[in-house]
Amino acid sequence: MNHHGDELNHRLHKILGARVVSSEPLAVGFGLKGIVARLSDGRRVVVKLRTADSPPGPSLAQEGTMLADLARLSQLPVPRVYATEADLLVMDYIANDGGPIRPAAELHAASLIAQLHAEPRPYFGYERDTLIGPLHQPNPPSERWVPFFRDYRLLFMAKAARGEGALPQGLNERLERLADVLDAYLTEPSHPSLLHGDLWTGNVLTKSDRIAGLIDPAIYYGHPEIELAFTTMFGTFGRAFFEAYGAIVPIEPGFHEVRRDIYNLYPTLVHVRLFGDAYLGRVEQTLAKLGL
Repeated sequence: MNHHGDELNHRLHKILGARVVSSEPLAVGFGLKGIVARLSDGRRVVVKLRTADSPPGPSLAQEGTMLADLARLSQLPVPRVYATEADLLVMDYIANDGGPIRPAAELHAASLIAQLHAEPRPYFGYERDTLIGPLHQPNPPSERWVPFFRDYRLLFMAKAARGEGALPQGLNERLERLADVLDAYLTEPSHPSLLHGDLWTGNVLTKSDRIAGLIDPAIYYGHPEIELAFTTMFGTFGRAFFEAYGAIVPIEPGFHEVRRDIYNLYPTLVHVRLFGDAYLGRVEQTLAKLGL
């Protein structure tokens, strides 16, 4: 065990009151180091660590706080957070099957997410800014959804992508034209809802046809449709989920045909910033479909 490993084990012992008896690497992305550690008392924990080799990024305390908020404000299965520091996040390991999400697990997910969305929240935005992946996500408390989405999701992420040179000027101008006419496409929900905010396959852990855990949130209060849209971006959930969700919380007509693609411009722009121009084609397709 090297010096850094000894130092980490000492920190974990102080936090958890148990020794690390074994550990294995865990892929966590964004240049962070991930470990699954087995403790002397039988527990398993996940450790996320920003090391000297990691690129600059936000404090890991923000992710820990979002998980703790999700546990406090909802019935969703989320890992218990033991410690949250700028360079360290320690939470329960959630045993899971890996692999695809089966239809029976989609039904359980629909029940959990519909229950989350059905509870009215006080406003759009949040009590503080949050993150989506490693990127800043502004959440000023707002009375109306469409202006919030326009200014603090679509235009905010487009401007950031443009400023980094990731979004061509022509596409940026077309996104601004869409922003001017969003009221023609989007609707206000019956109430703001708490959103997980980053609901794709990698953040949905299943075990024996049940949702065992939801991880890596990007929380705020918003329109449930932006959450539903995100689940279709990489095929996380399919027909079983949408039929079961819609039976609990009805989905207004036009979502799958038009609004879903508009909402997915936001996570697509996130991907443009993080992963480059491979995602620009999706932005172009949506704008062309809208005649913009």
